[in-house]
Amino acid sequence: MDSRYIGVAFLSGEIANSYIPMWLLAELTYACPLQCPYCSNPLQLPASRKQELNTSEWLRVMKEARKLGAVQLGFSGGEPLLRKDLVELMQAANDLGFYCNLITSAVGLDEEKIKLFKKAGIKHIQISFQGSSKDTNALFGGTDSFEHKLAMTKAVINQGIPLGLNFVLHRHNIHQVTDFLMLAEELGAEFVELANTQYYAWALHNRDQLLPSSAQLEEAEEATNRFREQHKGKMNVIFVAPDYYEKRPKKCSNGWGTTFITVTPDGSVLPCQSAKVIEGLEFPNVRDASLDYIWKQSELFNHFRGTDWMQEPCSSCPEKDLDLGGCRCQAYMLTGDRYATDPICEKSPDRHLISDAVKAAEQSDPLINEPVPLLFRNTRNAKNLSMSESQSE
Repeated sequence: MDSRYIGVAFLSGEIANSYIPMWLLAELTYACPLQCPYCSNPLQLPASRKQELNTSEWLRVMKEARKLGAVQLGFSGGEPLLRKDLVELMQAANDLGFYCNLITSAVGLDEEKIKLFKKAGIKHIQISFQGSSKDTNALFGGTDSFEHKLAMTKAVINQGIPLGLNFVLHRHNIHQVTDFLMLAEELGAEFVELANTQYYAWALHNRDQLLPSSAQLEEAEEATNRFREQHKGKMNVIFVAPDYYEKRPKKCSNGWGTTFITVTPDGSVLPCQSAKVIEGLEFPNVRDASLDYIWKQSELFNHFRGTDWMQEPCSSCPEKDLDLGGCRCQAYMLTGDRYATDPICEKSPDRHLISDAVKAAEQSDPLINEPVPLLFRNTRNAKNLSMSESQSE
């Protein structure tokens, strides 16, 4: 055991019992019809779906999460619509008292399914768009689905289900922010998330092609603020900035093992979606242990709880309780040290890793009509990446 971890396990019961997981993210499958180059799913995609949790296993997971205190449940993926038992899972979650969200691309959605989802108790549906037009949506999503998405957003509203729209922003579409907002208003969305790409998994691999310049980011924020001012009270607009332009890191999932539980398609339980990138940790599985045990007693969930694990400069920083050292996944992906200060922090000795990426973005041509050397998320590219990594070892 790493010497920096000694002592955390001893306190695990006391620490763990002071937290209640509020959110359960059920990643039902990694299968997806889209090929987004900024996808947060793992680079090593499973070759088949045989290892996915079955219906009874998901039902048990939801019961255990609810017993722990979770109140929000997000059905996600991949594309959750590919699960044939989705309506059954929604109904069970609703019966347990969850506030249920469906996070979908809308590819595979139809009006009949929407009616069934409403009957099953779905409380909110979020539909993602990959562009503000048919061409840009197809370019970055890999499907000719724009008109279908438009139709499905209207169908959701017609059923009286609260609708949210998600637009992932990057260098090649951030100039379309006003178009995104006008589209959302026209469709009647209650909530819009303009989410700048967060650089994990496929997005990190494509970071040099996706990270916007500071000028692009500033212009997009100004456009968003103008829209908010001109359309007060009509639609809730959230603008999520890329942390590469921040001076302090974000708190990792509101604090590692404090708020969120993510269950992956194969039953692995994580404190956040990206945690599996951190090598050297053991990832518990719902097929081997209960969520109660995993949340309160597993090494994984206790590993970065609190501040005892920190090394300098975090351990003596007066702000350590505010950001808890930043994102553990980002620290590991960029530095190779899971205990390192998140390089986003200007106090980090590895801050140059962020500065260099930003400098490269400032010098790049962001025009969308330029060739886009992106690696799109699909099984072929995942297989090639896996082969390349094996050959380099």
